[in-house]
This record gives sequence, structure tokens and C-alpha cells, in this order.
Amino acid sequence: MMSKPNVVVIIPAFNEENSVGKVVGDIPKEIISKIIVVNNNSNDQTKVNAKNAGAIVLDQPIQGYGNACLKGMEYVKELLQKPDIIVFIDADYSDYPEEIEQLLAPIVNESYDLVIGSRANGKRERWSMTIQQIFGNWLATTLIKILYKVKFTDLGPFRAIKYDRLLEINMEDKTYGWTVEMQLKAAKHKFKITEIPVRYRVRIGHSKVSGTIKGTILAGYKIITTIFKYL
Repeated sequence: MMSKPNVVVIIPAFNEENSVGKVVGDIPKEIISKIIVVNNNSNDQTKVNAKNAGAIVLDQPIQGYGNACLKGMEYVKELLQKPDIIVFIDADYSDYPEEIEQLLAPIVNESYDLVIGSRANGKRERWSMTIQQIFGNWLATTLIKILYKVKFTDLGPFRAIKYDRLLEINMEDKTYGWTVEMQLKAAKHKFKITEIPVRYRVRIGHSKVSGTIKGTILAGYKIITTIFKYL
């Protein structure tokens, strides 16, 4: 059992001016030491609104979900006091930041290494996930179960991982394959992994990935190729 852990939250954000402040504002500050928003080449008020909400804001002008997460990790590596746990959450307010405590519980109380917030097992608002998202999740998790012998129900971005374990798996993906890369490498390294059900609501604003045909195709292709890449 981990005594009061040092927890850092990383939030990649691209043009999320209407939601990023809500995400930062709803994070339970009493259990979090730092909230980092990575402004991923936004051309709106994302950076200003994140700062006004109290987050540390970093700029990553090279677009890509993985690029933003890696930028956040670079900052963490320079901290004098390293965190025990890193939480990743999206900036679109589709997840419930107040559920971070439940996400951390399996690591803090039961020594799990990685906890995935499962939208598939939780309560989803109608239309919060597109048909292609639901099918893509099912296909990807089915392939992982067949090829890697590990059962997941979701590739959801809301997740917590021990910091030393995160360094151990040497994350590399710079775009859409970030979440699946983490899960595959954690499985290959025999990490202690679990999922908890999380609520999921209709996001604020328009999705840059699932909201476009191009984004959906590119994300799906990257996820599937990543699954075979690390086999």
C-alpha cells in the first residue's frame, strides 16, 4: 500500500478552449501535486484558459496526441521531486476528472501498475462515442486478447500508471497509437494491470479524430498497425 502518493496529471489539448478550464477545475486538487496542460499547437484560447484555471501550461507546436504526452513527460523528468503516479486525461471534458481518486485506488491500495478507465464497462451518455469508436475499440481489444493474451475492454485515454513503470516501457508513439502502445508494452512487461468503469459524456466541441472520416481512418490504421508492430 502506497502512503499519500505524489500524483501529476498530464492533459494534452488541441483547440479545447471551451472545455480545458472545466477539466482542470474539476480535478481534485487535494490529491494532485501538479496539473500540466500541453498546448498542442492550438489556435484558440486553450493556453490562456488552461493557465487561468491554474494549470502549468507547456507548448508543443508539433501536433500529435503522443507528441503532447511526451512533452508533458519531458517536463516531469526535470522535476526535482519525481511523481509516484502519472494520470492522463483528455481536455474535451468527456471524462469525469473527479473520478481520478477511483482511478488511483488500485495503484495506491493494491499495487497495480496501470489502471485503464473503461468506458465500455462504465455508464456512457448516448452519442458520447461514435459507432466507429465503439467498433474500433471492440476490434482492437479483440486483437489484443487473441495476440497478446491480455483482456482489455477499452483503449480509453483516462488512465493512471506508476511513473517508474511509465519510464520502463519507453513510450515512443507520437500520434494516435499512444494509448494502445502503453497497453501493449505493459502487457509484454507483465505489469499488473486492471480496468475500472468510468462515466463518459458527450464531449464539448468537435472531435478532431472520430469527428472526421480522415481522422477515423488514420486513427484506426495507426492503432491496428501498432498492435502488430509490438507483437
